[in-house]
Amino acid sequence: MVETHRLGAVVHGRVQGVSFRYYTRQQAHALGLVGYVRNQWDGTVEVVTEGPRPLLAALVEWLHQGPPAARVSQVDVEWLPATGEFATFDVRY
Repeated sequence: MVETHRLGAVVHGRVQGVSFRYYTRQQAHALGLVGYVRNQWDGTVEVVTEGPRPLLAALVEWLHQGPPAARVSQVDVEWLPATGEFATFDVRY
């Protein structure tokens, strides 16, 4: 059985108003990850997701680029124990 981990990430830069949440959800779905993405009041984007660590690492790598219109300046990453609370990957508002 594959061990599941939890990733918390905060993406800084020009990441709101550029379809960042939409593309992040697409990427997470393609990787088979569960969790959510949402805009934060301070202009950042928060990503909380669970899955196998190599797939989470692939998402982190993608978050550093983001969609074409985004300009990512920094990604803060926190690794945590998985909780198993998610069944899908959603955009939260």
